[in-house]
Amino acid sequence: MRAHHNGHEHELEPEYGLPERLPAGEDIVWQGSPSARELFFDVFHARALLAYFGLLLAWRFFSAVADSNSLPAATAATVWIMPIFALALAMFWALSVLMARTTVYTLTNRRVVMRVGIVLSLTFNIPWSRIVAADVRRQRTGSGDIAFRLVHEDKIAYPHLWPHARPWHLSAPQPMLRGLPQVDAVAALAHAAWIKAARSQENTRVSSHTNESAWRVSA
Repeated sequence: MRAHHNGHEHELEPEYGLPERLPAGEDIVWQGSPSARELFFDVFHARALLAYFGLLLAWRFFSAVADSNSLPAATAATVWIMPIFALALAMFWALSVLMARTTVYTLTNRRVVMRVGIVLSLTFNIPWSRIVAADVRRQRTGSGDIAFRLVHEDKIAYPHLWPHARPWHLSAPQPMLRGLPQVDAVAALAHAAWIKAARSQENTRVSSHTNESAWRVSA
């Protein structure tokens, strides 16, 4: 599976989504970006926001009915707030779109590369050898996330990673590929590359964590 890109917002990149051209012997296994829709609902919790705004509107309406004893007056008092809520949702949607457009995840046979950032672009290079395990979270739609657990001595600051970090893992941040439309396919490619990289390390036996139990899938 390989995602294709039709534009090139980062003109100074020697290769799309990568800080430099890949050296000889390193190949791209998969490259893609998160879904803006998945970021909207997962990162910015759009469903919770809609429920919250709905409760506020209901409270406003019934309070106005109790105060004025008039349905038209209560409706008028409620309707004028709706554009404010719509503007807030539109802002979060715009952020989701920008995040999706400026994020590129790349899996090679040697590493995971994450190019992230709307205003300031950052690139994280994570060799497969520094990943001890992964957790795959699958949604009912088939989309999902892949979080990578790094070796103990490797840490990336949570604010630098967000929102491409596993939620609430602040003491040991885990880089996370978020909002992948076909998470199972990407996870299978990542798992295969991880296993292959471990086995190809010269004079290194495959460690005990390099197995199916270290690659967990949750729904």
